[in-house]
Parts: sequence; structure tokens; C-alpha cells
Amino acid sequence: MIGGRVLDASAVMAFASQQSVYAAALVWTVVEEHMVLVLPSAAVAAAWSQLEDKYHPVLEVLLRLPNTVIDDLDADRARAVGQLAPHDLEAAHAVACAQRRGWPLVTTNAARYREFNVEVPAEELP
Repeated sequence: MIGGRVLDASAVMAFASQQSVYAAALVWTVVEEHMVLVLPSAAVAAAWSQLEDKYHPVLEVLLRLPNTVIDDLDADRARAVGQLAPHDLEAAHAVACAQRRGWPLVTTNAARYREFNVEVPAEELP
């Protein structure tokens, strides 16, 4: 069985901005171990809008890795995400992705996900 991690916007930004050696280590370990990185499209949009332009090329590298999967927010997923937490759609999309696959959610702020009444393991980047 192939395993992986789901990255929320904060984890995506930690990698792309090169501010976290832990985020970089996680991404490259996942690549070396032939695991999967799931990036919710809402997280990608949030990261793209919040990162300085100089970090966009690094974000593009992450998006184009052969083991990166973008979880699109189609009509069915949008309904499920909206029901999880209508006030924080980016976080809700990340939770829905982690729930769906049974994989840990990587974030810089695990406390953000405590309000969700679901069992999703969170891995907090230091």
C-alpha cells in the first residue's frame, strides 16, 4: 500500500519559501520513498496568493513533482468541504483530503484543526 502526506497551505508555504528545513526534508523523503504528496487545490491557491513572487518557481517545482497529486475541488468535494467548516474552506479541504486517504495532515499550526470533529492525525512542522 502506498502512503503519503497531505500538505495544508502553511506546509506548502514553508517548503516554497525555503523557511523550513523540516518541510524540505519531508518533501524530499516522500520523493525518495516513492510516497505521495497530496496538495488540496485550495491550499495551492492560498499559498500562491500569499507567497512573494520570488518563491513561485519553488512552488512550481513542488507542483510538478511526479509524486504530487493535486486534489481538485470539484462539485462533490466542494459540498463535502463546505459542510466540514464553512468559515475556513482551505483548512476544511485539507481535512477532507486527509480523511479520504487516511493520511497525516502536515501543517505549521496543528491547533487550527482541533475544532474539526474528525480524527485526522496532524504532523506539525517546527
